[in-house]
Amino acid sequence: MKSVFINKHGSINVLNYGELPEGIPKSTEVKIKVYACSLNRLDIFTRMGIKGIKLNFETPHILGGDFAGEITQIGSKVTDRKIGDRVVVNPSVICNRCENCIQGVTELCSNPGRIGLTSNGGNAEFSIIPSTNTYKIPKTISFHEAATLPTVYLTAWTMLTRKAQLKDSETVLIISGSSGVGAAAIQIAKNVIQAQVITTTSTKEKAVKAKALGADHVILHEEDIHKKINQITSNRGVNVIIDHMGQSTWENNFELLSKGGRFCICGVTSGYKGEIHLGKIFANNQSIHGTFMGRHQDLEKLIRLAEDKKIGNIIDSEFPLEETKDAHLRMEKQSFFGKIVISI
Repeated sequence: MKSVFINKHGSINVLNYGELPEGIPKSTEVKIKVYACSLNRLDIFTRMGIKGIKLNFETPHILGGDFAGEITQIGSKVTDRKIGDRVVVNPSVICNRCENCIQGVTELCSNPGRIGLTSNGGNAEFSIIPSTNTYKIPKTISFHEAATLPTVYLTAWTMLTRKAQLKDSETVLIISGSSGVGAAAIQIAKNVIQAQVITTTSTKEKAVKAKALGADHVILHEEDIHKKINQITSNRGVNVIIDHMGQSTWENNFELLSKGGRFCICGVTSGYKGEIHLGKIFANNQSIHGTFMGRHQDLEKLIRLAEDKKIGNIIDSEFPLEETKDAHLRMEKQSFFGKIVISI
């Protein structure tokens, strides 16, 4: 099968386009004909071997956790899926045995994995994965749109609804609304929760796109964010902050948070470390929530929201599989808005 794979960590030049064996699904697995796979920042980190990621490369590694396609083969013990089913893949692999999994708190699985990181992913014509990681999608949702749903929307959904419990009477600040998780958070906060949405971005062109998604206010990086936030909130600050940047925005963001505010962090794109004034946190009854992905069953809710056109359609660009290097380069240059999708 045609695949894009790596044999070592490094620049985009370690991405190889070529043939790899298709494989046969085990008893609880399914084989998927992949039609679309969206790119995540984690794919870049995995390829480069940074942010604590080191692969052993005993065999070629296929990137790509978020993908959609059609089931072409099922294992002997698979009963809830059939050949021909249109599905999207949840890249979070769970054990289904630990106490957290049994209680349905799957984001806290004691023995987790991730498709595209701890196992081969969807940058190939076919992929073999656990059947429990597949979710049926209606024909009204394209494979390309479905491939954008899992990572960024699950993460945004968890932060906004489970961790921060954002209300329609509150204001949320979404750092970098042009990112995948930022664009997803704008839609959920405005179209589902109906809160007031403020976001930041780098250009006027991206600001127009952010407003089209539902942002009420867009602050450019060149502007004085503290002044703008005070003007919008009458000096109260924002109730919730959604941030994936990490180090570069961490400290200043707490100056923007209201009393009782909730800070949600889901990435460290700009770095790991950040200083914080602990006294202000407890004096202002503020809280910090770390988030990585979300509960498996939440993906079903997101599929329904996409079907109802409340979320989705945040595709920036599409690249054929053989041009995966160009897709990685576009993400590295940060010139995109939303999701970059690879077509297979």
